[in-house]
Amino acid sequence: MKILILHSDLVEVEPKKKAIKDAEEIEQKKQHMDECLVVFTAVEKKDEGNEEEMVGKLVNEVQKLATELKVENVMLYPYVHLTSEPSNPKTALNVLKNAENILKEKYNVERAPFGWYKAFTVKCKGHPLSELSRELSPGEKVKKFFDKPFEFHNESVTEEEKYNLSVAAMVGKAVSDLYKEAEVGSIGLHGDRAYVDIAKVKLNEETLPKIKKQVKKIIGKILKFEKVEAKDVNQRLQKEILKDVGDVDVYKVGDLEVVPLYKDAFVKSTKDVAKFELLGLGSAYWKNNADNEQLTRIYCVGFKTSQEHENFMKRLEDALARDHNKLGRELGLYMTSDLIGQGLPLFTPKGTKLFQILQRFVEDEEEKRGYLLTKTPFMAKSELYKVSGHWDHYRDGMFIVKDGNDVMALRPMTCPFQFQIYNSKLRSYKELPIRYNETSTLFRREESGEMHGLIRLRQFTISEGHLICRMDQLEQEFFAVLDLINYIFKTLGLKDYWYRFSRWDPENNNGKYIDNPKAWDESEKILKRILDKTGVKYTEEKGEAAFYGPKLDIQMKNVYGKEDTVVTVQIDFALPERFNMTYVNKEGKEERPIVIHRTSIGCYERTIAQLIEHYAGKFPLWLSPVQVKLLNVNDDVLGYLKEVEKELKENNIRVEVDDRQKTISKKVRDAQIEKVNYIVIIGQKEVDEKKIAVRDRTGKIEYGVS
Repeated sequence: MKILILHSDLVEVEPKKKAIKDAEEIEQKKQHMDECLVVFTAVEKKDEGNEEEMVGKLVNEVQKLATELKVENVMLYPYVHLTSEPSNPKTALNVLKNAENILKEKYNVERAPFGWYKAFTVKCKGHPLSELSRELSPGEKVKKFFDKPFEFHNESVTEEEKYNLSVAAMVGKAVSDLYKEAEVGSIGLHGDRAYVDIAKVKLNEETLPKIKKQVKKIIGKILKFEKVEAKDVNQRLQKEILKDVGDVDVYKVGDLEVVPLYKDAFVKSTKDVAKFELLGLGSAYWKNNADNEQLTRIYCVGFKTSQEHENFMKRLEDALARDHNKLGRELGLYMTSDLIGQGLPLFTPKGTKLFQILQRFVEDEEEKRGYLLTKTPFMAKSELYKVSGHWDHYRDGMFIVKDGNDVMALRPMTCPFQFQIYNSKLRSYKELPIRYNETSTLFRREESGEMHGLIRLRQFTISEGHLICRMDQLEQEFFAVLDLINYIFKTLGLKDYWYRFSRWDPENNNGKYIDNPKAWDESEKILKRILDKTGVKYTEEKGEAAFYGPKLDIQMKNVYGKEDTVVTVQIDFALPERFNMTYVNKEGKEERPIVIHRTSIGCYERTIAQLIEHYAGKFPLWLSPVQVKLLNVNDDVLGYLKEVEKELKENNIRVEVDDRQKTISKKVRDAQIEKVNYIVIIGQKEVDEKKIAVRDRTGKIEYGVS
């Protein structure tokens, strides 16, 4: 296949007469398109039998250029004159039609008629990217996803972050020294640690001591972090980073040039680092694109003093003991399977019971507060998401499914579905506010390097809610939402959270937000006024808003210091207009409501992770999947043990029996590891007295309990 793509001010096409007997039947009319890509396409003989592959390659080339040039209009133009070996007409037409259908999911697309003589006018823009030709061949890999460009953070890092990043650069240098074929990728921050990505070599946990030894040698050499000219950057990956971030200071440590992603990223010299640690390995795709090469990610930390190092190691020891990804598995709450895939946890009966306890608590509390429970589909046609704006602003994070002629998508959020319920009949001002809630299963396409435990998942469940109200009800409803969230967090015992006012960033829009500056300014002013009235302390963060409106985020840190959003509350003017949501006011006229998007407990999986880490697995009695563990001293007492089990279950106590052929000390030790609230030991004495011995988590035992 040969293509010629012109970035044009306009194109006009007028069919004159059929050029071949297999020309498609059309209504003869002039086509006109402004601000577009004109894609002249010639399908070739070698493409026959590879139609699906060639459609993908054509679509990929158009999407790449449309994304780079921020173009929304595409004209597909069959142009056989680009090749001397054209395919048969049927193949060529099928390729063009299928490419048109796929591109229409994201762009405004027209296709010039196939097999006709046409008069056409093209006004090409004339910049360096306005005329591009490509030859596409079967058998070459097609990228399904797109690169995520690197961004430079213009705020200076903290001293702690500077030491971490400096060690990450030294680790990159050490790997380069040890493995000449190694290439150093990005150096970044992840919570309380830094990382460096390494390409071209296979690294594992066994190689870390060797790398650590080399880093110590580098520190001993007292190498400076020197600024160098950008033109001196020779390594392939560093050149790519530099191309993305533009004009930034480039540093050199020894013979390794490093393009930083942060301002003032490094210490002056390797001797400034008193201590460091390598914390383990991970993996990441280059530029967060699963089609690119997979790199090994090495996590590390650096310290100015030995005391800081000692303090960190103590915190790390505690963090490892509380890490939900480790502890949740040890407690038998959830597991994962390579056959199922990353970001798709399997909750065991114990984990599912914890999930159920939380869900019942949340749904019951929301019902008390006037919420109406809904149950909506897991997927919808692309048309729904085009109305909501998700298709334009969030499509890369969605799972797309083809069903015949329909393009479907698994839902990334529930709001468009509940809006259909609202719009199912005429609404009066007297009905408002309407508060919908749903325990929603959602799907978002996370890259492998981003997923971790129960924090970042491809499928997850949230306590989703949408309040549809009048403007005069907005403040009261917002206050009530905050009251619900604070009540839930207090009941759960979670205290270390804070509020973030997440705003849009008009200077870095890049299609991320709905383009209505007036509505954005108004909604941000309203949200700020409401927040100030609540008296809560909050930080402000530009560029963290939802694509349709500002939001209040409730933030928490995990045991490693990484910040995550656990709950969001958003004010939305945009979607009520997009979905033409109205109510009839007192005067009998239609008005537009306003919507509050909110979660109450947030993502259940993420909140369970926070609870595991907060309580170190020792849940309060009401949350524990197993509240009581029954242990028998020998088989002679099993009859009485079953009687006790039955009575406890009849009183809604969650109980589990351990009647294994093990010593009682072994059973007690295992129950302690499982962190159950109470251990009940039944021996012959308990049978004779018809009583039980109860041991709590502290080891205190109370005998003769009836």
